[in-house]
Amino acid sequence: MRILLSIHQLKKQFGERQLFEIEHLTIRQASAYVLTGLNGTGKSTLLRILAGLEPAQASEVVFLDQSLALAPYPSSMRAAIVYVHQHPVMFSTSVAHNIGYGLVARGLPKAEVARHVDEAMEWAGVSHLRDSKPLTLSGGEKQRIALARAKVLEPKLLLLDEPTANLDGAAREQVIALIPSLVKNGGSVVMACHDRDLIALPGVERLKLRDGRLQARQQRVRVA
Repeated sequence: MRILLSIHQLKKQFGERQLFEIEHLTIRQASAYVLTGLNGTGKSTLLRILAGLEPAQASEVVFLDQSLALAPYPSSMRAAIVYVHQHPVMFSTSVAHNIGYGLVARGLPKAEVARHVDEAMEWAGVSHLRDSKPLTLSGGEKQRIALARAKVLEPKLLLLDEPTANLDGAAREQVIALIPSLVKNGGSVVMACHDRDLIALPGVERLKLRDGRLQARQQRVRVA
């Protein structure tokens, strides 16, 4: 399976404190990963580094067979990697506008934006919320809308920070059910989480941050 992203000697420091030093991180195309570890080990920070939202040092970065540097953050990675925060920020407009915002920013024609937004809303099960304001939505609805907003950009790598945190029952199950289809469509997903059901999804490889190092478990059957 082709490698999407490979990073060697990735280091993150806050002043004199070294948060982690990762000897090697490899993310394959059309693959899913869960990133686990105790609170404070740097899971969210690692995702933000991969998304270009935090500075860090690395001896080598290869993205889609192209050697790059993390600073300044490469435009090719910025266009292909999308980060979804644990508490998604939304504009105080409609659900449809929130989902389509990134496409509008890219300059796509209105008709094409509308088509992609309709498809994403149907995928996420939020079509009935098209004209709703974010302030009226539940946590589960906001998380599914955030996933739809990311999906329309067709990222090669989607970074999810605690996607099921603070969700219970049906809302949590609805979010978990969306994950396999992201990989089936050819994208890769890395999820920072403590959720046992996400960790146990078929085909998901586990990456664990511990004592400033990254441990990987052998990949199981690919997500169907």
